[in-house]
Amino acid sequence: MVEQKPTAIKAATISSLFWKFFERGGRAVVELVVQIVMARLLLPEQFGALAIMLIFVNVGNVIVQSGLNTAIVQVPDVSARDCSTVFWLSFAISVVLYLAIFALAPFIASYYGMIQLVWPLRALALILIVNSYNAVQVAIVQRSLQFRKVFNATIASVVISGVAGVTCAFAGFGLWALVVQQLLYQFTNCAIMAAQLRWLPSLVIDFKRARVLFSFGWKLLISGLLDQGYQSFSDLIIGKQFSVSSLGLVSQGKRYPQAIGNLLDGAIQPVMLSAVSRVQGDVAYVKRLVRRALKTSTYLIAPSMTLFAVVAEPLVRLLLGEQWLPCVPFLQMYCLIYALLPIHTSNLQALNGMGRSDLFLKLELIKKAYGVIFILLGAFVFNDVYCLVGGYVVASIISTFVNAWPNRKIIGYSYQEQIRDIFPSLLLTAISSAPAAAVSLLGLPDVATVLLQAAVMAVSYLGLSRLFRVEALSYLLSTAKELLASKKVAR
Repeated sequence: MVEQKPTAIKAATISSLFWKFFERGGRAVVELVVQIVMARLLLPEQFGALAIMLIFVNVGNVIVQSGLNTAIVQVPDVSARDCSTVFWLSFAISVVLYLAIFALAPFIASYYGMIQLVWPLRALALILIVNSYNAVQVAIVQRSLQFRKVFNATIASVVISGVAGVTCAFAGFGLWALVVQQLLYQFTNCAIMAAQLRWLPSLVIDFKRARVLFSFGWKLLISGLLDQGYQSFSDLIIGKQFSVSSLGLVSQGKRYPQAIGNLLDGAIQPVMLSAVSRVQGDVAYVKRLVRRALKTSTYLIAPSMTLFAVVAEPLVRLLLGEQWLPCVPFLQMYCLIYALLPIHTSNLQALNGMGRSDLFLKLELIKKAYGVIFILLGAFVFNDVYCLVGGYVVASIISTFVNAWPNRKIIGYSYQEQIRDIFPSLLLTAISSAPAAAVSLLGLPDVATVLLQAAVMAVSYLGLSRLFRVEALSYLLSTAKELLASKKVAR
């Protein structure tokens, strides 16, 4: 039975990756279309207002989940009683937080000089209550690697909410169009997951088991608050120190690189967490899983982010319009930040999967300490929003080393070895980007420039990968063949 374990894990992991990738991909494509349409109909100030409201909702979501959903995925034995306990605790917290935001909404709106935020914020905060239920559903699915259910819920909800949001924007609803889109996505996603999973909480709270789960989850709660608070701190400063319009440009510049990162790396990492959690006693096998995730993610993400940075200006002008051109520098900086995403998430998910949430928390404390310093320098010393976002870039580069350091001992995977593993992808990305960037010198129309740059980058990157027999490409091709073969057998 021991010899079959890696094979069984691999089969389940490949199937999960398939559905997770298509879930992320389908969502990214639909959201891209929706965001393009809404960006042409709405103003940067309205996107900035949404970013301000999401600060409070996102921080609230971290508190609602309290790290307990990840505990459901990671702990060796989870019962239906545990899931019910987690839900009722999360639900109680969500109600308290919703009432707090409801009461504080006028003060928040007054602080930013935007009285029109009061009721949109109160409506948007309903997401907290919905997510107290949906987070448990997602954790149950993730634990059992049933990512097809997530795929079904995500695609349906993103289409329904996207159509509703665009319709409201066309009808002149302004900021409310963005609120409707966000709300409807969460409600629809939760409802479809519930229809598939058919899980209902029982009327029980096991405080003894809650303490066991929270002993793991509280560290992730603090880590999540640090991470979300760090991002929110930056948005709060940009919105107040500079302007809501500047915040809208920064958030729009971040949105698209983040979508690509979530599509590629986000499909791999949740699956890897579940896989690592299952084999955490076999350190050698855990290292192989982490190496595979890092190499595969980097091979896909590094060239994608680099190409996005290269085509940023003509692409923004073509899709979003001239009014959004000031977001191009932010977009390019976030492309660099998200190009480093695999080395961050691979190492952090390895720590979570091995049950080392204590180290996860320590790393977050270290990273947020110097991150806050960079934000304050950009905002109050240099008094420049570009310097502030540039501080994010510097912090992200430093954090690659910080996140990788513990795994030198935990799974025997050093930072130097990780850099050697991803160096071929980084080198080929740099070489391939040069001819793609040179295309802009031809003075072609925006459509032709973007298409030609993408073609040149793709041909150069894939051609060099085949020429030098890059292992990540070979693995992706063999995995694709294996997956297609398994689908044919299943039929």
